[in-house]
Amino acid sequence: MSHPTPVGQRDTSVVPRYAGPGTFALLPRLDEVGGADVAVLGIPFDGGTSFRPGARFGPAHIRECSRQLHPYHQVLDVFPFASQQVADAGDVAVGPYDIGRAVSAIEAAARDLTGGGTRIVALGGDHTVALPLLRAAAAVHGPLAVLHFDAHLDTWDTCHGARLWHGSPFRRAAEEGLLAAGHCQHVGTRGGVHHPGELDDDRAAGFDIIDSEAFQQRPVADVVDRIRRRLGDRPVYVSVDIDVLDPAHAPGTGTPEVAGLTTRELFRTLRGLAGLDIVGCDVVEVAPAYDHADLTGLAAAHTAWELITLIARGEPR
Repeated sequence: MSHPTPVGQRDTSVVPRYAGPGTFALLPRLDEVGGADVAVLGIPFDGGTSFRPGARFGPAHIRECSRQLHPYHQVLDVFPFASQQVADAGDVAVGPYDIGRAVSAIEAAARDLTGGGTRIVALGGDHTVALPLLRAAAAVHGPLAVLHFDAHLDTWDTCHGARLWHGSPFRRAAEEGLLAAGHCQHVGTRGGVHHPGELDDDRAAGFDIIDSEAFQQRPVADVVDRIRRRLGDRPVYVSVDIDVLDPAHAPGTGTPEVAGLTTRELFRTLRGLAGLDIVGCDVVEVAPAYDHADLTGLAAAHTAWELITLIARGEPR
């Protein structure tokens, strides 16, 4: 049986997976292939974190945990690294002290990629990074349907006087007109609400909520159907905060919340979205200092792989 050969991906029959440079999934660097349909972009920034820091080390940890990713997705029947050129674009050169300056640097780096037609799978970093990524994607595709997997809403306003932090990216995005009103969906929400008025603010930002309890009350297929109806046929941005998973599945994160999704529930949900036009995505809030046996890093690496596969299975461009 012949297998499609990903351009530039390391031949693991020659060099073992545990050896050599640790690009994402042992893919080529972007400068080695000249251009890419999909770029994996690290964003080592956690200056917007409100509780446990450390997500700045997330991209390196996720890459290291991605060494065992394989070229064929047997559930969706796709060779995601061969049906499209995927490359590792390295990390954004972003400083740790000035949030506004960091957001501008991330946006500039993202626009450089998306302006040439590349779709980004970003590795965070805290959830602040979603705002500049949304800006870059919306500049190309217009207002976006957003699918947001997270224990928290992230549509709050300010925190300790800051308007840019990891709890505000989707509120700021809504204010800037980046979101397609009525086509945005939270999934896995279960914590972090101080007052019912915050839920009103969330609805005003254009979101609907599927909380973690939904996965105990109905089949995953029903959840997927609700998501697909909400997103419609618009360009979709997918944002995955790894704390959507229960701490038993992803302990290495900055704001863990109990009673979350399992990795199986998350992946079954993602796989049900095949065919959507996913124009960008991120996997964020991996804090390796709190990880055990690489549980969180492995979950994040495989989540990014699922997203790359969904892009390969998406609508024709």
